[in-house]
Amino acid sequence: MDRKTYTAELAGLRELRTEIAGAEKQVAAAQKELDKLTAQRARRVAGLAGYEGAQAPAIAKASGLSVGDVVRIAPLLDPTPVAVRAAKADDQAAVTVAPAPAPVAEPVAEPVAAVAPALTRLAAVAEQPTPAAPEVEAPAEAGDQAVVEQPAPAAPVVPAAAAPVIPEAPVAPVAVGPRELPTLPEGPAGARFEAVTTGLVSKRPNFTQQARSTVFLDAATGDLAVRDRVVRLDLGARTPGEILDAVLATAPGTERIYITAGAPWHDGAERYSTLKDAVAAWLNTPSERWTTAVGSGRDKLAGHFVHQRQPVGRYAPAAAPDSASTEIRSMGEWFDPDGADVTTCRQAFALLWQALRRHWDDAVLMGSPSQTGRDLWSRTIPTTGKWAGGYPVLSEELRGLLHATGGQGRTELILPPRVPEQLPALVEYDRTFAYAKHLWKSPVGTPRRITAAAFAAMTGQEQVKALMSCSHWSVRVTVPVDWNHVGLLPAPVTGDRAWIYPSEPGTTFTTWAGGAEVYLALSNHIAPWRIEVLGGLLFEDGKPLDEWGKRLKSAWADLTNLSRIHGDERQRQAAYLASRAVRSVLLFGLGGFAQRPRLVSGTTPVGEALPAGVEILGQDGAVVTWQRQAGFSRDPYAHPEWAAYVWSGARAALLDMKYRQGKEVIGYAGALHAKPGTVVYFGTDGIALTERQPWPYRGEPGDYLLKGHLTGPVEHPTSQEQYLKLRGLGRAELAQKGDEQQ
Repeated sequence: MDRKTYTAELAGLRELRTEIAGAEKQVAAAQKELDKLTAQRARRVAGLAGYEGAQAPAIAKASGLSVGDVVRIAPLLDPTPVAVRAAKADDQAAVTVAPAPAPVAEPVAEPVAAVAPALTRLAAVAEQPTPAAPEVEAPAEAGDQAVVEQPAPAAPVVPAAAAPVIPEAPVAPVAVGPRELPTLPEGPAGARFEAVTTGLVSKRPNFTQQARSTVFLDAATGDLAVRDRVVRLDLGARTPGEILDAVLATAPGTERIYITAGAPWHDGAERYSTLKDAVAAWLNTPSERWTTAVGSGRDKLAGHFVHQRQPVGRYAPAAAPDSASTEIRSMGEWFDPDGADVTTCRQAFALLWQALRRHWDDAVLMGSPSQTGRDLWSRTIPTTGKWAGGYPVLSEELRGLLHATGGQGRTELILPPRVPEQLPALVEYDRTFAYAKHLWKSPVGTPRRITAAAFAAMTGQEQVKALMSCSHWSVRVTVPVDWNHVGLLPAPVTGDRAWIYPSEPGTTFTTWAGGAEVYLALSNHIAPWRIEVLGGLLFEDGKPLDEWGKRLKSAWADLTNLSRIHGDERQRQAAYLASRAVRSVLLFGLGGFAQRPRLVSGTTPVGEALPAGVEILGQDGAVVTWQRQAGFSRDPYAHPEWAAYVWSGARAALLDMKYRQGKEVIGYAGALHAKPGTVVYFGTDGIALTERQPWPYRGEPGDYLLKGHLTGPVEHPTSQEQYLKLRGLGRAELAQKGDEQQ
């Protein structure tokens, strides 16, 4: 094959790739429609079971299902003789209970497994305490937290998805299909779920991070903020090589370039089938003077991090590829510049560093908030006491279980008929700096496995104490027959959403949830849910994140106050952006502990062998860009138990939160304290309703801030995209009226 034929074949492959991408989209759309129809059929089958004379064979014939499938959806239709079913139930009572295949309606009366106690309400006990002296901080204009952006890689070596991305897709509460969650095995295999990784401990570092020379570039105007001056650059066609040439000529020795506006990686995106392809192509634009930085040692094959909105490009001089590299990054990793110029962005970074230095003598701003948050936390590891030697990292099996069963924020759009077609209003509340409220207690050490039988043997008070401790539970849940409010516990499904929140009366499903959520389902003031405990993991209560959280809250409060009282408008804006950066440090730093399986990306010159198991993202005439799953790393800072516990507490507070004055409860807030049928949307740590609520706002982390009010009537949104548009209108209307928190 000659060069001309080879080039022609490459062109043909690109065309074929485009056609395949289009076909895949059609298949995905068809599969989505099929899943929707299948779920609709399941709901109708379950509904037919309510007819006294319904029979499984007739419904099976009408629906195109087997009798067995119909019975699995609607157990009431089971034609098996009662005596046979009772015998089977007795046989199964002695074995480990497996997860239910899907959230389906069950009979009101059912046999109770002997090893799994069914709870409807726990004995009243003292409520879970809060920190003795909670810090009162000034209110912040809490930003959009409905969509959590994926943080940049935790280290330049391996870009890791430190925090899950909430999909930008419709969020209708329709299950795509059941998803089976892992269970705790018996015997030697189960022992790995009560163990830590040998020789892997989170230790306090004995070195100081080195600051990197950083500049701020507006790629739209060419303005570059370097030290105390701003210069205008000619960026040519805005390729990585031309940007690097222009910046390094003006500011030699630059190691990090933050793009504050202009997003050059989106140039020509219309020529590609996906935005990710466009970004990959931009990152790998050929240059005579620059090449992809591949690192050395454990940093080998670091390459670029391909992300639709916040990519990271790493480059080294072509003449010296093993020399120091320069990164091109997005300012959006830290905060949304929202029109701020490069001088303001640079000043925001300076204020952020100054605020952190008041609490950490050795604070250094690293490439991403995730990296920075983890590094700052490591410098709060105690030097005395039980954990002076560091915090042990859980076994890989246990980390995998927490990864599969510990979801992050709740994102749910509630559709008619559960809410009106015409909304009388759309009122948005957002929990200020929400996760900061839930850092005062976290699980530490090796967990103790609690079997269903062991939980059943506990007294009521011991069960409450176990649920209110740092714990993670496998439960079978039944929604009360007279329930008319939002769902309380997550149920696993396949598809983009991963979790839904069933609320239909009589629905039964099996799931994992944190103790805070399980206890809320049992003790809520409306109606207790039926909970069958199948097993769980009980940790020791500790405070590994408490000091880290207190320092970040103090830095956030300082910057928030400065953004309100400073006499200079530019400084006020810079302080506000810096306060948003502190939020990112906490949010993405916490996500970094989750340690999802690593996604490694890199580039390989055309013609050379690719690493095993890679997925090709793109290719040009010189290099192939790829990514691959690399499993769990031996990261000494992997603590998914901390992230899962904080996320669970935040989800529970989205439903029910207490306002305290000392030990006295002076008020309540959350979805369960709104009227049934008024909750329209859950967005990680915010709620949208159809009417205002009398929830007090004190400016403390976790308080509900009135963020938007769109006067109705409002057509109910059918997708997250429509909701976000309405939310923007509501925020604008509230700002125009100058309304204050009631």
